[in-house]
Amino acid sequence: MNQAATGAGAGGPAGEPGGNRAVVVIGVGNEFRRDDGAGPEVLARLRDQVADNVRLVVSDGEPARLIEAWAGASLALVVDAVRADPVTPGRIHRLVLDQAGAEHVRPVSSHGLGLGEAIGLARALNLMPDRLIVHAVEAAEFGFGVGLTPAVAAATDALTSAVLHDLATA
Repeated sequence: MNQAATGAGAGGPAGEPGGNRAVVVIGVGNEFRRDDGAGPEVLARLRDQVADNVRLVVSDGEPARLIEAWAGASLALVVDAVRADPVTPGRIHRLVLDQAGAEHVRPVSSHGLGLGEAIGLARALNLMPDRLIVHAVEAAEFGFGVGLTPAVAAATDALTSAVLHDLATA
């Protein structure tokens, strides 16, 4: 799945006129890999609920594309499905990183290279957003297929509400 801007405030890419980069919400995942579609599903729910200054981006989680999506943002929110051991499908985690604290945390995702590598590279290149909030849901299944498992599907309401709360209090 390619990264695509959707919803309100899509604007142009970084560096182009009209690209409003103040706030970005990035849904990481692949809707054709069962629970990996949680991030894109939350973005679909947010589409008509966010202000014009909020850019919604679907990403496959590749580090360079994540950095491109959040570079220059004052706030970036990332929604992703994660692997956990032991797993509690549907359990939600929230992690807040600011410029000072980003070096001490290595978030993981369901992707081979992903958020942890993007954070490390963005720090080295001075391309971190001022504040990064990660909303992660523990997934049950990443196999081929469409549709979230019941526990992860049930968690998408809470994930959407959590993102909206962070946007409202930013």
